[in-house]
Amino acid sequence: MMHIGESFVGSGPNAAHINMLVGPRSGPVGQALANSLAAPRMGYIPFMTCLQPNVPVKPATLFVAKADLRGETHENMTWGPAQAGVAKGVQESLLEGVLPQEAENDWAVVAAVWVNWSANDAEEVFANNYRATKEAIARAMNNLPDLDTAASASRAPSNPFYSAQ
Repeated sequence: MMHIGESFVGSGPNAAHINMLVGPRSGPVGQALANSLAAPRMGYIPFMTCLQPNVPVKPATLFVAKADLRGETHENMTWGPAQAGVAKGVQESLLEGVLPQEAENDWAVVAAVWVNWSANDAEEVFANNYRATKEAIARAMNNLPDLDTAASASRAPSNPFYSAQ
């Protein structure tokens, strides 16, 4: 079993875009976590998401940067407020019952997270990643969007970088 979710929150350089895999460690999500953690690539260093030093989030959550790390400010925005937002969002999703109780120790989350190279507001990066994480998990667990929503959106595809006419 694997749940897949997505969320885009905010605008400009401090926006957050998250793709989320959620499911049992014994399945494809656990395998993806293990494979990603064991095979870092230059500039894309996956790491375990922590609420504080030595306090990893539950369920175990792998943070995978979708943008290669570029410079001290970008690295700090990724490891700092983006990670904290993801950590808080995952942990609250478990505590609020959006994730089932067995997720605490038996499930894994893989969060593919975009942090813009021009991100410049730590509080906004945190808030956007927190909200995007909660939305992505809720959507994953509820199989959203439904087909009617996807069909409607297919008539006018758009994203922050392009809108089809």
